Amino acid sequence: MRRNLTQLLISLMFFLFPPIFFIEKGMAQNTTIPVKVGVVLDLDTWIGKMGLSCISMALSDFYASHGHYKTRVVTKIRDSKRDVGAAAAVVDLLQNEEVEAIIGPGSSMQANFMIGLGSKARVPIISFSATSPSLSSLQSQYFVRATLNDSAQVPAIRTIVQAFGWREVVLIYVDNEYGNEVVPSLTSALQEVDTHVTYRSAIHPSATDDQIVKELYKLMTMSTRVFIVHMLTPLGSQLFTKANEAGMMEEGYVWILTDGITDFLSTLDASAIDSMQGVLGVKPHVPRTKELESFKIRWKKKIQEEYPTNEISELNIFGLWAYDAASALAMAVEKLGAGNFSFQKTTISRDSTSLESIRVSPIGPNILHSLLGTRFRGLTGDFQIIDGQLHTSAFQIVNVIGEGERGVGFWTTENGIVRRSNTTSKANLRAIMWPGESTSVPKGWVFPTNGKKLKIGVPEKKGFCEFVKVTRDPITNKTKATGYSIAIFDAVMATLPYAVPYEYVPLKIRDRKAAGNKDELFQGHVQKCDALVGDITILASRSLYVDFTLPYTESGVSMIVPIIDNRSKRAWVFLKPLTWDLWVTSACFFVFIGLVIWTLEHRINEDFRGPRSHQVGTIFWFSFSTLVFAQKERIVSNLARIVVIILFFVVLILTQTYTASLTSMLTVQQLNPTITDINELIKKGERVGYQYGSFVYEFLIKSMKFDESNLVKYESPEELDELFSKGGITAAFDEIPYMKIFLAKYCSKYTAVGPTYKFDGFGFVFRKGSPLVADVSRKVLSVTEGAKLLEFEKAWFGQTTSCPELTSSVSSNSIGLNSFWGLFLIAGVASFVALVACITTFLYENRNALINLNPPSSLWRKIKAMATRFDDKDPRSHTFRKSDQLPDKGHQSHGCSYSLASYTNFPPSPSSLLIPTHSDFAFFGEQGTPSSGHGDPVCPNRPMSPHILFEYELANLNHEQTRPPVIE
Repeated sequence: MRRNLTQLLISLMFFLFPPIFFIEKGMAQNTTIPVKVGVVLDLDTWIGKMGLSCISMALSDFYASHGHYKTRVVTKIRDSKRDVGAAAAVVDLLQNEEVEAIIGPGSSMQANFMIGLGSKARVPIISFSATSPSLSSLQSQYFVRATLNDSAQVPAIRTIVQAFGWREVVLIYVDNEYGNEVVPSLTSALQEVDTHVTYRSAIHPSATDDQIVKELYKLMTMSTRVFIVHMLTPLGSQLFTKANEAGMMEEGYVWILTDGITDFLSTLDASAIDSMQGVLGVKPHVPRTKELESFKIRWKKKIQEEYPTNEISELNIFGLWAYDAASALAMAVEKLGAGNFSFQKTTISRDSTSLESIRVSPIGPNILHSLLGTRFRGLTGDFQIIDGQLHTSAFQIVNVIGEGERGVGFWTTENGIVRRSNTTSKANLRAIMWPGESTSVPKGWVFPTNGKKLKIGVPEKKGFCEFVKVTRDPITNKTKATGYSIAIFDAVMATLPYAVPYEYVPLKIRDRKAAGNKDELFQGHVQKCDALVGDITILASRSLYVDFTLPYTESGVSMIVPIIDNRSKRAWVFLKPLTWDLWVTSACFFVFIGLVIWTLEHRINEDFRGPRSHQVGTIFWFSFSTLVFAQKERIVSNLARIVVIILFFVVLILTQTYTASLTSMLTVQQLNPTITDINELIKKGERVGYQYGSFVYEFLIKSMKFDESNLVKYESPEELDELFSKGGITAAFDEIPYMKIFLAKYCSKYTAVGPTYKFDGFGFVFRKGSPLVADVSRKVLSVTEGAKLLEFEKAWFGQTTSCPELTSSVSSNSIGLNSFWGLFLIAGVASFVALVACITTFLYENRNALINLNPPSSLWRKIKAMATRFDDKDPRSHTFRKSDQLPDKGHQSHGCSYSLASYTNFPPSPSSLLIPTHSDFAFFGEQGTPSSGHGDPVCPNRPMSPHILFEYELANLNHEQTRPPVIE
C-alpha cells in the first residue's frame, strides 16, 4: 500500500515539474521593464481627445512591430481641465507615480508652470501642441517641443508678402498669449523686406459680434488691404463670417492665415468656408505616404469606437505630432537599455504634496539625451529635435476655393517659394483665386473713402521759380503751386488708374548751413506730409528716411565760371594748335629723319657732301623744308626713298591737323573760361557760390574739401550774376537743371566747365513704405519718354537759345602727342631699320680692311678708320660711275681724269681704284708714280688723293705685298 502511494507521488512529480519548469523559463524570457510616462491633456478639448488616441496608437504600433524590445512605456493619464489642474496633475505624477517623462500639456498657457516642475525633477516635458514662442525664452533643457514654434512660419509669410510686392499690411490677432507672442517676430520680419505694419488689431478671445464688426469697419477706413490673421479656429470662423457680411471679402482685399486656422480648415463648417473664399494660408507640409493614409483610416475607426455619441472631427497635424512624439519617446527609452531601469527604488512617501519633496529622477537626464539624439521617419516626415524644438524646412501654401483648400505651392528654407516640394527650381505659385473671385493680384491698398486728401509738400523759394512757384490766393488764402516739377507731377497723377485726391502744402526751406548736418527737408517736413514735390535731388542719404520715385530730369553738379575774350591776346595763337610735347617731339623727329637721310645719301650723293657746316645745314634744311615745299636735293638710295615717303606722310597728317585746329581757334573759339581747374580754386582759397537750401553746400565741404568760410550763397540767377559782376565769387557750383536756366539768360558772360559730378536727378518723394511709389514711378517713365516732356520744357523754360550746350569739360583744343604717337612710332621704326641696314652693309663690305689693318689697331683706330672711309665717296656707286665717263663731268682736277685701273706690279684690290691717266689703262712706274702705257707719268704735279692712297694701302694688305711708296 505504501509502495503504491510512493510510486503515485513520483509519477505526479514527473508530470507536474516539467510544465512548471518550462512555464518559469518562458516567463523569464518574456519579462519587460515598465517605464512610467505621464500624459497630461485636457480631455474636454478636441486636441486632448485626439492626442490621447494618437499616443495610445503610437505605443501600440511601436511595440507590435518591436516585440523583442525589453522596455515598455506605460502611460499614466491625467485630465487637466484648468491651468491649475494641469500643474496639480504634474505634481501628482512626479510624487506619486514617479514618472520618468511627461507628454503634454495641450496648450502653451499650461506649459509655463509644468516646464518649471520638469526642470526641478529632471523629467523631460514633451509637448506636441504648445506652440508659443515665449516658451523658448525659458531656456529649460528639459522642455522638448515636439511641434513647431509659431515663429517658424514667419519666414514663409514674409516671402509671400515680398513676392507680391505689398508694402503695407495689417495684423489681426487674438489678444492672448497665443496671439501676442508672434507679433514682434512677424513685424520684424516684414520690416526686413520694406513692408510696414500700419496697424495691429488685437481681438479679445471672447469678443462679441458687435465688437468684431466695429473693429472691421475701422479697418475699412484705412488704405491698407492686406490682412494677416493669427488666431484659432473658433474666433477665426467668427471673424471671417462678419468680414464677409461687411463686404471685406470682395475684390481688392488680401487675407493671409497662419497655421492656427489653416491646420483646421477641414474642421470648419460650410458657412465658414464660404465666407473665406480666396484666402491664402500657410501650414506645415506633411508628405503623403501609404503609412499616413493607413493610419488615418485606423484612427477614424478607433475614435468612433471611443466617442460614438460625439461629432467626429478630422485628424490634424497635432494628432500626427502626438503620434511621432510618443514613438520617439519609446524609441529613446529602448535605446537606453533595460539595465538602466532594473533597480529603480522610491524613497518618497506617496502621500507627500510638498513641492520641495518632489523626487529627482535619476533616469530623466538619460532619457532626455537619448530623445534629442533620436531621428526617424515619422508620419509627419523626418522627425528630429534641434535645440529642443522640432525641425521642419517646408510649409505648404493653400488657397481656399470651393468647399475646401487647394495647394498652390510650397516654401522651403533652401529655395523659398517653389511649386513642388520635391524640386529645387524656383517657380511662381499656381493660379490663385483672390477674394471676389478675382484672378488678378490685388495691389494691397486703396485710398480711403472718408474724403481725406494727400498732403503734398512743395518748397517755397525765391529764385529758380521755373521749377516750383508757390502763390496764395489773397481772398481764399489757398495755396497754388505751379512750375515744371508741379506740371509733371500733375500729369503723372492724372494717368494713374485710380483717383488720388491731394492738395499742396507750402514748406519753408532753411539754409543747409543754418540747419547744420541734419537734412531738415527729410527729417522734419516728410513727417508732416504724405509726399514732397519739387526740385528735389535723389540722394543716398535722403533715401534712409523716404522713398523716391524714378528721376524725371537729368542731374549732376558742375562749375560755372565767367568767360573772357581772347581775341586781343592772339600774338602766339599759331602755337596753340599743338601742345608743347607734340612740338618738341616733332622737332626731334624731323632732326632724326634728316640725320638718317644724310647717312643713307652721304657716300653716293653729291648733294649731301661738302664742308661739314654745309652738311649740318643740309640735314636741318632737308627735314624741316618738307613742311612747306619739296626739296631740290635728289634722293638716289632706295632706303632713303622709303624713309622720305614715310616722312611725307607724317608731314601731311601733321600739317592738315595743324591747319584744321588753327582754323577752328581763329574762327570759332573766341571766348575762354577764366578757370578750368577746381583744384586751383581750393589751393588759392577762392570764394565760390552755392544755391541757398541746396545739398551742394555739404557736397562742397565734405566731398570737395572747400573751406566753409569761402562759400557764398545765392537764391536766384540775378543774384548769382551780381556776385560774379562785383567780384564776390570766382566760380559757382550748382546742378545742371539750374545751370541751364542761368546760362540761358547769361550765356554771353558765363560758361559751364567740368568735370560733372553725377547724381540721380530730381524725383518725387513719398513716405517710407508708401504703396504709391511703384505706380508713380511707372507713370513717370511713361510721361518722360514721350513728346509731352518737350512741351513742359518749352512751356516753363522757353525756346531753346543759341547758347552752346553744356559739356562735361572745356578743352584747350590743342592736339597732344597721344594722338600721333602711333604715327611717330611707325616712321621711327622704319627710319631706324633703314639706318641699321645701311651701316651693316657698309661694315660688311669693308670687313677685310678692318681685319687686315697693319699693324693690329685698337678699337678707336678702327672706328676712326671706318669714319674716314665712310666720309669718302663710294666709287662703286652708279652715280659716280656715270659721271666719270663724261669728259666734262666726273672727277677731274687740272685736266687729269680718273678711271678704273689695272695693275702691272700689283694685283687689283677688292675695291676699284681711281687712278689719274690719259689712256684707258694706267700703270705704276718703278718709283710708284702713275704713268701711261708708255711709262710716262700722268699729271706729275698732281698729288694722289687720300682716297686713292687708302685704296692703294688696302690692295697691298690684302695681297701681302710690299707697300708702294706714297706719291709726293
